[in-house]
Amino acid sequence: MDPEKQPAASRVHDIVDARRHARFKLEVNIGVHSRTCGMLQGQTVDLSESGISALLRLEVPLGEVVKLDFELPFGPVTIHAVVRQRSAFRYGFQFLESNAVNEVIRSTCRQLAVEQSG
Repeated sequence: MDPEKQPAASRVHDIVDARRHARFKLEVNIGVHSRTCGMLQGQTVDLSESGISALLRLEVPLGEVVKLDFELPFGPVTIHAVVRQRSAFRYGFQFLESNAVNEVIRSTCRQLAVEQSG
């Protein structure tokens, strides 16, 4: 079907399905170490295996590589990420590395999937 002729709800569903990994609500404190802005404190909004979103009070430039520190149920996380999106005070960060850290994130996402499925 032509995308322009699809119902709006169906187009939104396709966009959600196009994401690489599911997102899960997660509200924890986060530290963002920015070369241009210094150390920022914020609150996370959601988590996926490939990234995290957070509310910050100060502006961080899009495209900047930052270091993130936050606590998950399976342990503390320190990981580098790139600032991919900004909407008002909400930022989207894409994780860059670390297989050991990624396992902590994957385990947390699996646990959140079970908890938030009901």
